[in-house]
Amino acid sequence: MFVQGEVKKTLPLRGGATQVRRRIGRSGLSALALAFLLLPEFLGAQVEERRAPFLVTRATSEVTIDGVIEEKAWEEGLTLELKYEVSPGENTEPPVRTVAFVTFDDNNVLVAFRCFDPEPEKIRARYRDRDQIWGEDSVGVALDTFNDERRAYEFWVNPLGAQMDAVLNDMQRGPGGRGFDRAWDAIWESAGRLTDFGYEVELAVPFNQIRFQSTGGAQTWGIDLTRTWPRKDRVRIGLFPRERGANSYLSQAEKIAGFEGVSPGRNIELVPTLTGFANEERPDFPDDLELDEDKSLEVGVTARWGITPNITLIGAINPDFSQVEADAVQIAVNERFAIFFPEKRPFFLESNDYFTTGLPLLYTRMISDPLGALKTTGKMGRHTFGVFTARDEATNLIVPGVQESESGSFESPNTSTVARYRYDLGPDSTIGAMFTDREGEGGYFNRVTSLDARIRPSESDSISFDAAWSSTQYSEEMQDEFGLGSGEISSHALSLRYHHSKRNWFAFADYSDYGDDFRADLGFIPRVGYREGSLGAGYLWWGEDGNWYNRLELGGFLNRITDQDGGLLSDVKQVWFQGNGPLQSNFHLELGNNTEVYEGVRFDNMVVPSFHIHMRPTAWLRLNAGGVFGDWVDFSNVQAADRVRLNMEFGFDFGRHLQFELSHQYSTLDVE
Repeated sequence: MFVQGEVKKTLPLRGGATQVRRRIGRSGLSALALAFLLLPEFLGAQVEERRAPFLVTRATSEVTIDGVIEEKAWEEGLTLELKYEVSPGENTEPPVRTVAFVTFDDNNVLVAFRCFDPEPEKIRARYRDRDQIWGEDSVGVALDTFNDERRAYEFWVNPLGAQMDAVLNDMQRGPGGRGFDRAWDAIWESAGRLTDFGYEVELAVPFNQIRFQSTGGAQTWGIDLTRTWPRKDRVRIGLFPRERGANSYLSQAEKIAGFEGVSPGRNIELVPTLTGFANEERPDFPDDLELDEDKSLEVGVTARWGITPNITLIGAINPDFSQVEADAVQIAVNERFAIFFPEKRPFFLESNDYFTTGLPLLYTRMISDPLGALKTTGKMGRHTFGVFTARDEATNLIVPGVQESESGSFESPNTSTVARYRYDLGPDSTIGAMFTDREGEGGYFNRVTSLDARIRPSESDSISFDAAWSSTQYSEEMQDEFGLGSGEISSHALSLRYHHSKRNWFAFADYSDYGDDFRADLGFIPRVGYREGSLGAGYLWWGEDGNWYNRLELGGFLNRITDQDGGLLSDVKQVWFQGNGPLQSNFHLELGNNTEVYEGVRFDNMVVPSFHIHMRPTAWLRLNAGGVFGDWVDFSNVQAADRVRLNMEFGFDFGRHLQFELSHQYSTLDVE
């Protein structure tokens, strides 16, 4: 058995040093086995020659971020043209011209865009809340500041200067991936203006808002510059051609070199807080209408220090961990397991992707009322690490089971500690470990140790492996509340995923195994005591000029869940059809045939159709609709039922400033 290497040809070099990337050989089961056994050698089996980076020079004049590209620094800096329509066209000539400018000064990365439009009156841009400009005319920059082709910061601006920012974790992209995280917010400056030829945008990202290599010399970063042009279709224009079916976006990105001597400066932030709390409750309603009131006032402070360009320390004393915004409404009726809500608190969002693994072992909302917290994160060469600890005044708990989960909150403090380490193997793979520990009163503790690996043997194949072991002991109060046994319990969790993708088709296989007594009290694992296997595949059609569609996809999916003794819990056979069409529309249609076993009762051949439709037929109207209906189970009474769940949303934009949204959710569960 052997793996044959090859050298991939690329465009001619643009001067300067040649960059070299190493790739694993061709895919196949034998190659995958060899990759696990001889990983270091395997990573060197293939060499790909890359284009030399573009040179970014220091700004020759001061730049004012006002949306007017007139300073000398722009003219003398790096100038790049976006020459590829990457969607819906496949690396074709774009319908509009876009020129970008890149430079830097002592404090900021500076980027500007000059966007030409043959019909500037049709530009779609409004004054929006942060992170709400998706679907409008916009431009953006992605910066892979460590040049590791695994993680990037993204900054987007619409023609009026409204912002969107995110962190892209390229190792988590793909089916089920959580790669694009818009919850992260930085403090940066942007401005835009409409012109008679289109629009111009300028942005400045302070070095103290991002992490980058700790070196006084020149640095090489990965970069993409992008423009969205929404008219009949939502056209996306990029700096480089995209390979459809490739499992990595950042490995295709261009490179820029420069940034000599840049530093985040002192990089110290202090955020004092004064928080008022008010709670009103009728504990004996409806028999007694007397209202209990609880009011309090708390003072706190949060401090953030960029120790070096690549290491950050953040601490808080009695911080304001209240919600930045309200949670999205979810219907919890007839749900067996705990419902997930995303994290939105700034302290935990700081470098939270450093703690991401294939198993959801860290769900920071389990830390609900911290008295104090401390976190440090960093990246040094191939080494990425993160550690944080928090003293929580309350203990939130999810007790998972094979059929359902229970949850509760206890007025007893605990100390939570998390440590994460990851090592980069070659250009496309990582291995890592994580440890979580929660220690509380009454002898309560939960400790989880995990190992993980992300391996990309080729541009079409990716493998993820995660294994975890837990040890847990509940307090007497928890035992009484949930009917739990005394003594220490321990168990395992295992996850293995494989994905293969090509331009016109893809396939995947997943397997997971959660022991009966596995617990991750700082994570989000509401179900244990089961084994699950999945197989799926799909085929894609790409639209060409004259087709009514841009992309169509037809796929199928098999999923089977059993308990640890092999007893059936769920069997799902599913097909789907989805696509993108005119008027910035996309649709997803799904038909499932489900078998569910609950409390010893088997519900066979349940037909479960679902759909989702999104459309933006005009510049001022947005439409969303979705739903699921058909056969289901009334879990509360263990009987067959008919289910209907619908959600509808309408958005109306009036002028540049006024917008109106109407959303509605509807749910019924009927039995004979």
